[in-house]
Amino acid sequence: MKTRGSVIRLKRFAVEEKRRNLSRIELMIREFSRDSGELDREIAAEEARAGISDPKHFAYPTYAKAAAQRRDNLRRSVEDLKLQLEEARTEHEDALADLRKVEALDERERAVEAPREQGLSSGGFAMARA
Repeated sequence: MKTRGSVIRLKRFAVEEKRRNLSRIELMIREFSRDSGELDREIAAEEARAGISDPKHFAYPTYAKAAAQRRDNLRRSVEDLKLQLEEARTEHEDALADLRKVEALDERERAVEAPREQGLSSGGFAMARA
């Protein structure tokens, strides 16, 4: 009985850990996307200030070049995180399925044990009376 409870707790912990991992990845995607958007605005403002919007122009602002590189890195990171997110979702779903299996097995075993325990206790009581 204690072993089943331990297994169920372990499976619940695994599901919760997978859910937390999903949340972390989703948060990172949102933050990186937001930062990328901010960099887009900063690049546009710098280009407007300099009056040059062609990155190949010799006088293109250095800050705009650096910000564009950072923005591109963030976008690549977002794409990588999206792949990790799909893997994490799959792992979470698998862990949840495992938990459901263990809980269903536990319920079936309890259903089988309950009549046995009742039979033993009532049978034992009947024998004590006789």
